[in-house]
Amino acid sequence: MFNSVDDVSQFGASRFDAVTTAAASTAKGLQVIAAESVEYSKRRAADGYAFSKKLLDARKLDDIVELQSDFIKAAFQDFISQATKINGLYSELAKDAFGAAFSNEVKNKG
Repeated sequence: MFNSVDDVSQFGASRFDAVTTAAASTAKGLQVIAAESVEYSKRRAADGYAFSKKLLDARKLDDIVELQSDFIKAAFQDFISQATKINGLYSELAKDAFGAAFSNEVKNKG
């Protein structure tokens, strides 16, 4: 398998490069996911605050029920949209992290 010390060294260096590339890609992807999660949280807090102000201004029970129903529908749709976006970001993270590691492996074998 190894004919010289240089072969062993090259083998170790290629593995180290693959792990380093995958770790860097993973860290970058996690930063994107964290930033997106923070933005979603801020948006939901602002929407909740706006909803509570509208709720306090409502005078009739029908208006309160309608406001609450609209808020819940919007919050659910926003959640589904956010979950889909986060799912895509995790998929992209996995492709980038494992793709980088596998591409280094293919380069080193080829």
